[in-house]
Amino acid sequence: MQLGVIGLGRMGQIVVDRCLDAGHDVVAFDLSAEATAEAAGAGATPADGVDDLCNRLGAEKRIWLMVPAGDPVDATLDDLEPHIGEDDVVVDGGNSHFEESVRRAEETDAAYLDCGTSGGPAGAHLGFSLMVGGPEWAYEAMVPVFDAVATGHEGHDRMGPAGSGHYVKMVHNGVEYALMQAYGEGFELLANGRYDLDLEAVANTWNNGAVIRSWLLELCEEAFREEGNDLGDVADHVAGGSTGTWTVQEALEQEIPVPLIYQALAERFGSRAPDEGRFARRLANRLRYGFGRHEIERQ
Repeated sequence: MQLGVIGLGRMGQIVVDRCLDAGHDVVAFDLSAEATAEAAGAGATPADGVDDLCNRLGAEKRIWLMVPAGDPVDATLDDLEPHIGEDDVVVDGGNSHFEESVRRAEETDAAYLDCGTSGGPAGAHLGFSLMVGGPEWAYEAMVPVFDAVATGHEGHDRMGPAGSGHYVKMVHNGVEYALMQAYGEGFELLANGRYDLDLEAVANTWNNGAVIRSWLLELCEEAFREEGNDLGDVADHVAGGSTGTWTVQEALEQEIPVPLIYQALAERFGSRAPDEGRFARRLANRLRYGFGRHEIERQ
């Protein structure tokens, strides 16, 4: 299958690499010439612009966008508009707000799939979890590519109509906030409690059969192993927050109580105050590096 990929940051390059490894033909473009050259080095056909990329694709175009959410998505769609029609498919693999995805699906001539993407840079080896919204025929047309980019056939599914993919990913991120907060608070109590504990050993033990074992807990173990029992100079500053904010806003509109997600979001905002940091927030800071290779704020 032939796929055009626009946006070749960390996640976009993974999409390219996994599709190439699965035997698909990839045409790749990024505003960064270096990123485009990296994709070409992996085996993709480089394009020098959106027009060139579209000209290199067949009559039925399949295009994956992995550009930052917001204006860059709309700008890319504007560039694509003269080249795409009702038989084409465009996938938005970024963290767009679901209402924006609904609008784009209505305004775009091609079938528009909003694709919530989870897994971070670790997806380079494991594959992503893909939550897809949009027309069923377009989803089915993209299954070979989704199989390649995801952990396999079980790693993706169609959630429903336009917007549903990014809606599910939004709530996924809210849950992620709450889980990180729970681990952070538990380890803060252990770090400052009655016993002098090896927190790496605690995390390792919990990850072997305990009810609360998880990938995030594996990343706790990694954090203590690499940063030390006291997390060294990792700062009390937890970045991010947009998807958690959207989750809380949606919960308010739907009158669904989400106190754990709200409190985790509040902790992120509180971490940006200049007061002495909390251990729980410092661990959340380090965990974001573990799963997403987000920059670690240090003291």
